[in-house]
Amino acid sequence: MEQQYPSTLLEKAVSEFSKLPGIGRKTALRLVLHLLRQSEESVDGFTSAIGTLRHNVKYCKVCHNISDTDICPICSDAHRDTRTICVVENIRDVMAIENTQQYRGLYHVLGGIISPMDGIGPGDIEIASLVERVERDDIGEIILALSPTMEGDTTNFYISRKLAHTNVNISVIARGISIGDELEYTDEVTLGRSILNRIPFSK
Repeated sequence: MEQQYPSTLLEKAVSEFSKLPGIGRKTALRLVLHLLRQSEESVDGFTSAIGTLRHNVKYCKVCHNISDTDICPICSDAHRDTRTICVVENIRDVMAIENTQQYRGLYHVLGGIISPMDGIGPGDIEIASLVERVERDDIGEIILALSPTMEGDTTNFYISRKLAHTNVNISVIARGISIGDELEYTDEVTLGRSILNRIPFSK
């Protein structure tokens, strides 16, 4: 039976929260009711943070990571290894790898992976800009750190073909991660070892 709400305002708020990934209507209701129990100052702070994020957040012009500035702190860090680029699917993967403290190179965030079933092709993600970086900058190694799924493997293969005309070395993280697992959910020790024990990419 469909949930009945005592207030249309409550129903609207629940509907909006339930649009978030992994949030069903029951969880959305708990979150909304929790917010209603908080002080006006606390709720205003929450909504202000979301609004400010949405309107002011930037995407790094180099690697496409989220940033407060045009160039993210990682790309502007003079102590990073600028000749190594780790290619990841999304911003959460950057955060996961950084948490391992085992990698000191740069990143390139694709913003997705090739998935014909979902209507996502090579032109829908940041592959062209990756090729431009390799051609323009003195890049010695590309580390493919995509999730070990069919879509991830397809994207790896496509990237390797697009970089075939360059002299860059291409490696892939070791398979310490189970097939089908998403990178961000892998524990830090396993992920760190997978990066350190990376192997040459085999087409």
